[in-house]
Amino acid sequence: MTTAAAPRRTGRLMGYADRWSVSPGEAIAFMVSAEPERYEAEIVRLTRGGPRTRGATETFACERVGAAVDGAYPGGVQELRPGSYAVVTGDGGLLDGRGFTVQAWVCPTTPGRGRRAGILAKGEGFGLLLDETGALACRAGDALVGTGVPLLAGHWYLVAAAVDLDAGTVRLIQRPQRRYAGDPDRAGGVWDIAADLRVDGDAPVLIGGEALAGQARGRQRPRLVGGFNGKIDGPCVLDRALTAGETALLGEGADSREVAAQSVVADWNFSLDLQHRRITDVSGRGFHGETVNSPLRAVTGHRWTGRYRDHRLAPEEYGAIHFHDDDLDDARWDPAFRYEVPDDLPSGAYAARLSSDGEEDYVVFFVRPPRGRANQRVAFLASTFTYMAYSNIQQNPARMREMTGFAEVELDEIDPFIGERSGDLGRSLYNLHSDGSGVAHVSRLRPMLNVQPTYRWFLSGGGGWCFSGDMYLLDWLRAQGVDYDVITDDDLHEEGVELLRRYAVVLTGMHPEYVSGEMLDALTDYTDTGGRLMYLGGNGFYWVTTVLPDRPHVIEIRRGHAGTRAWASGPGEEHHANGEPGGLWRHRGRAPQRLAGVGFTAQGGGPSVPYRCTPASRDPRAAFIFEGVEVDEPIGDFGNNGGGAAGAEVDRADASLGTPPHALVLATSQGEHSDLFQHVVEEVLAMKTGQGGTECADVRADLTFFETPEGGLVFSVGSIDWVGSLSHNGYDNNVSRITENVLRRFLDPDIR
Repeated sequence: MTTAAAPRRTGRLMGYADRWSVSPGEAIAFMVSAEPERYEAEIVRLTRGGPRTRGATETFACERVGAAVDGAYPGGVQELRPGSYAVVTGDGGLLDGRGFTVQAWVCPTTPGRGRRAGILAKGEGFGLLLDETGALACRAGDALVGTGVPLLAGHWYLVAAAVDLDAGTVRLIQRPQRRYAGDPDRAGGVWDIAADLRVDGDAPVLIGGEALAGQARGRQRPRLVGGFNGKIDGPCVLDRALTAGETALLGEGADSREVAAQSVVADWNFSLDLQHRRITDVSGRGFHGETVNSPLRAVTGHRWTGRYRDHRLAPEEYGAIHFHDDDLDDARWDPAFRYEVPDDLPSGAYAARLSSDGEEDYVVFFVRPPRGRANQRVAFLASTFTYMAYSNIQQNPARMREMTGFAEVELDEIDPFIGERSGDLGRSLYNLHSDGSGVAHVSRLRPMLNVQPTYRWFLSGGGGWCFSGDMYLLDWLRAQGVDYDVITDDDLHEEGVELLRRYAVVLTGMHPEYVSGEMLDALTDYTDTGGRLMYLGGNGFYWVTTVLPDRPHVIEIRRGHAGTRAWASGPGEEHHANGEPGGLWRHRGRAPQRLAGVGFTAQGGGPSVPYRCTPASRDPRAAFIFEGVEVDEPIGDFGNNGGGAAGAEVDRADASLGTPPHALVLATSQGEHSDLFQHVVEEVLAMKTGQGGTECADVRADLTFFETPEGGLVFSVGSIDWVGSLSHNGYDNNVSRITENVLRRFLDPDIR
């Protein structure tokens, strides 16, 4: 057993794995970027984690596995190359004739920020772009000509360039879809270019970028230059330069496809294949391509009327792609080493521990049991979708002090580095892109620097959150001598209820917030057919989450226009690319109360608080839960997260939302919270006072128990901070005792 203080982390060492979970007999690859000349790597099992209350003597422990890959490795920095775009390769000479026309509809979101933004380009010869001022421009070889009239952010424009190499001219059209009095953003004209210009026939066509720079290294693609922020809709290419009369028609409201239909040689319809990388050319010439770094699809285009909010009902109105210069769906680093998991390695939480000169980084992964079977009767369901959702979240200390009420907010030591590198690390689902739009995609194939066993989180007073919070539970299971398997959200999404049916009891972690429909179906089937679920967290089963079918490492969300959220979806963009309505599961008739008996009701800062037992705690059905516990004493007036068991984000029972009528609310924190805790916005229909913890009865965490058909049982704690109280006083406390009582009882097959 290796015990260590919280590791020093500066970002000079970082890595990621090619998967979350791996079975014995399978291999997992680790990608590493290291500024030091050499670093050490070793595979460890994570046995004790979660940041402890100040003054605790033991904070973290892990066990060396003794893997063949342990040892020293040469350092080397691997770049992160963000920015989404679409690419068409093998185009058979597209854009390399003596004349051609390029047209697109564009809605830029960051024009005029002092850098170029490519719309459609090919090699060094040609590029239709916005220049440093935000005006439409054409790059023809070394020449750059433009309208000199900046486009407005968030407005749609038809833009076109008719290039006549024999005449040595380019004609530009910049026409706003909607005109405003006094806004001189309509522009056009004819400019001279070099008549001997040649466009590189072997270069790919880029949409959403100006150029690809540098050589591909290993698995990495070249670096994107001039990434476009905003939407591009319906780009097309004609095999000749439109005449002056034809371009005049474009300026008056026509489209190239109307004025020269026979000349169209490439016509990309972005409303097709929305779930996939593919972009489809509907010209019949086969100039198909693919997106890189997962730009956002199923977004409104220039034809959107507002009559439909589901892209499946009006696909022609959803012909746009929203590109971002900070999208990143796969870092594509070369593997540093691969670890083949031995057949006898127990299921659990593991990491590749990277170290050099006192710095450390833990690349977390999970060993699941052999596929098709279980090793133990208890399964811990690791909330990998939620870990991803919060990965690399950027913190705002001033805002955090306002939310929590703490005079000092304890940032983790890696948070400043995450903030400095927010443009290339890949942002969390709680952040905005550089253009101010919400981040709807997140990937596990890049460094996730806050998925660490001791990461500190501001909302819990410097306690654990997501994976580091779940380490409190894994630590407690170890201390109680409970053997368990680990399965992940990814596993459950893919394998469904058959994965769960191998276990007598399934435990969640502190915050299973992001779940797919497949996961909800599996958990519901499990509990309805005799399965036993211990929901040991808060704000769970909340956001609709989908997985991109050709990129299973990427999850997608849409925040919609309701719910306690970091950003709101754009109008008409509430549906996922696969057509599922996004937002909250409760707005699709699947409130968390239907599965777990409780659902999200309040969030806030300040000290966490205890529960108080209700008269239902004396019900004979619940007698086993309180064995060895005085029901008159506060439950959890201690803990590593905020000093109590009920805090950060809490859930309540509510029969109107699906809590079973026979459920017992055994204890509650009602009346214990300060006004820093506020009722969730989705339940406050009009602006009114009295929504804080001292006045609103719905601001509470409810400890709940109920039976399900065929001998199933569900126990829910309704608080993110519950697991942070398990280790108090050497695991001898009422939170620990209640949790143990429930687990032991749920493991008894004779209890129904």
